[in-house]
Amino acid sequence: MMVVQLAYASSSILCKLALDQGLSFLALAVYRHLIALAVFGPLAFVLERNQRPSLSFYVLVRIFILALFGTTLHQNVYYAGLNYTSPTVASALGSVIPAFTFIMAAILRMEKVSIKTAKGRARLVGTILCIGGVLVFTFWKGHLLEGFVRTPLIEVHGSDPKRGAINDQENWLKGTALILTSLFAYSAWLILQAVVSRIYPARLSMNTLMCFFALVQSSAIALIFERNASSWRMDWNIKLLAICYNGIVISCLTYYLQTYCVSQKGPVFVATFSPVLLVIVGIASAFIFAERLHIGSLIGATIIIVGLYCVLWGKSSDTNEKNSGVEKSSGMHATEGQVEHCLC
Repeated sequence: MMVVQLAYASSSILCKLALDQGLSFLALAVYRHLIALAVFGPLAFVLERNQRPSLSFYVLVRIFILALFGTTLHQNVYYAGLNYTSPTVASALGSVIPAFTFIMAAILRMEKVSIKTAKGRARLVGTILCIGGVLVFTFWKGHLLEGFVRTPLIEVHGSDPKRGAINDQENWLKGTALILTSLFAYSAWLILQAVVSRIYPARLSMNTLMCFFALVQSSAIALIFERNASSWRMDWNIKLLAICYNGIVISCLTYYLQTYCVSQKGPVFVATFSPVLLVIVGIASAFIFAERLHIGSLIGATIIIVGLYCVLWGKSSDTNEKNSGVEKSSGMHATEGQVEHCLC
């Protein structure tokens, strides 16, 4: 999951640079899934030829919904919101993913919530701390700290600080609403992955189908809203680099790693690592863009990390208890069946 967060951090910065250079986020979504499909398809065909379960309409519908939430809706809306904000702000808002996922999982009885046990209290307090840390990071500025570097390593072409400040004020609510909507869809995607991975455990094949459906869905949206031919023409520049990186690293590597982690540890464990993205992007932006952080940002990031470790401690204690009672798994299988029936 640390590798996943490092990949997402690089993607946030690279996509922001490419979007500022005029890359269409609709074209980005289409091209990245086209590349991912070209990579996943042969691997799934060769490596899972003998262990791939049979496909049914029941499975295809769920993978279609999985692609709709986790790729089409999440990515297109997230990139649209990233146009109005910065990678650091988008990463800060992304720290609400553990709270969204934990609440959904609790409602669907995939996670037990009990304040009578230490692990239950730790997970609840950790979730509250993550939300509180995001609010502190986003809305409390405080004293402006000295930056690590005075001159940015990368200059965004055509950027105007004064105009950017005005745009930030005008588009703050729009960008925040778009990103929060995409993060809610992402949390739902993690929950659905836990269900789909049980009924279709072939991870490469599942991700291939998900990228195929995402390509179809994103193409349909792009054909309606992006009819400018110049938006689809790519040259050897940062826009092409962003597309290739997101197609190979994000849509292939991180999708597979997340699917594996969800199947092994559950969606809440995967979502809990989202606040790490904020710290990575914040540090990287300080060096690359000479971005100066406020004291509120530093305190908020600290609160988020504390909350992250509280949830991880509670989750690890819960995992140890399950491992010690692995022979008593019949009741757990019944619970998983109830959750799947509820989601269906």
